[in-house]
Amino acid sequence: MNKTLVVMIKEPRPGRVKTRLGRDIGLVSSAWWFRHHSADLLRRLRDPRWRIILATAPDTAVSSRVWPADLDRITQGTGDLGQRMTRMLKSAAKTGPVCLIGADIPGIQRAHIARAFGALGDHDAVFGPAPDGGFWLVGARHPKRLPRGAFAGARWSSIYALSDSLDTLHGQRIALVDTLADVDTVEDLRAVQG
Repeated sequence: MNKTLVVMIKEPRPGRVKTRLGRDIGLVSSAWWFRHHSADLLRRLRDPRWRIILATAPDTAVSSRVWPADLDRITQGTGDLGQRMTRMLKSAAKTGPVCLIGADIPGIQRAHIARAFGALGDHDAVFGPAPDGGFWLVGARHPKRLPRGAFAGARWSSIYALSDSLDTLHGQRIALVDTLADVDTVEDLRAVQG
């Protein structure tokens, strides 16, 4: 089966990416951090076991030269986070499972992605929880079979994001993998820098 890893990524422009972090360290500094961190993340996650697709925002960034030219790209499109995730999972699916991550999780390693794909061997969906109640990864063994209304009504950017998302996947066998943190604030950045 062909595995696909979708990375949701924003073009690193000041004021358009990592704005909560930008309130603490400045918009230029937060965009600079995101640009360098996401470049490192894409290098780290390259692996012959899966193909990587970039899901870009804004949609015009699909042709941006910021990211490696050899990586396939799709646009995130419109809608709330749940609508965009569902669309990206389904559009990236060819003949195998798809996992989707954000580009702001410094701790991600290839082993985390491999465990998530491994969990899809006997589960319909997989989530990588985040300490703040959200999640850093979502995956589906057969994305085109996700239930209608998957992720609908989830309270994004809250302590309920994961539990709300799980509630929308009735009848699905769900696995949870490693817990990893994202970077939204200067406190998050300090925590991952150790």
